[in-house]
Amino acid sequence: MRIAATRLFAASALVLSAGLAAAPAVADSTGTGSLELYPTSVTPGATVTANTPACGTSGTAAGDASAVGAGGFKLQPTTHAQDAVGRFTVPNSASPGTYAIRAKCAGGAEVSGDLIVTLTATEKQQVAPKGHVKTGVGGALGPDPVQTAAGVAALAVAAAGGTWLLHRRARGDGI
Repeated sequence: MRIAATRLFAASALVLSAGLAAAPAVADSTGTGSLELYPTSVTPGATVTANTPACGTSGTAAGDASAVGAGGFKLQPTTHAQDAVGRFTVPNSASPGTYAIRAKCAGGAEVSGDLIVTLTATEKQQVAPKGHVKTGVGGALGPDPVQTAAGVAALAVAAAGGTWLLHRRARGDGI
C-alpha cells in the first residue's frame, strides 16, 4: 500500500511539473490581469502572440517589445475570453536571453510577461527546410546541370544499344 501511494505521489508531482513547464509566460505587475505570450520560447524571426484580459471587453493596449528589438505593437479587443490580442515579430538580430514584454491598457493598467529567445527551436516550433534535398537521386532541376545532362546521355545510349540488340535478335542475326 505504501509503495502504491509513493508511486501515485511521484506521478502526480511529475504531471504537475510538466503542466507548469508548458504553461504560457504570465506576469501580473498590477494585480488586474496578466500578459500571456505564446510561444514563450522562440528563435529570432518568429512571430509572438500577446494577449491580456486586463483591458476588458472594449479596451485596447499599446504593447512594447523594444527590449527584444521589435518595437511597439497594438493589442486589439477580441471576443475570445474578452482578451486584447496583438502580435509582433522577434527580429533576426535578437540575441539569446530573457526579455520583458510590456503592455499598457487604455484604462491605465500595465502588465508584462517574459519572452525567452534561444538559438535553437523548441519541440513546438517548426523550422522551414532550406536548400536541396540530398538524397543522391538528383534531378532535372538539381544543383548540377552538367551531371544531369551526362546521365540523360548515358540513358539514351543504353536505350539505343538495347534497341539495336533486340532488333538484331529478332532478325535472326544473332548477338
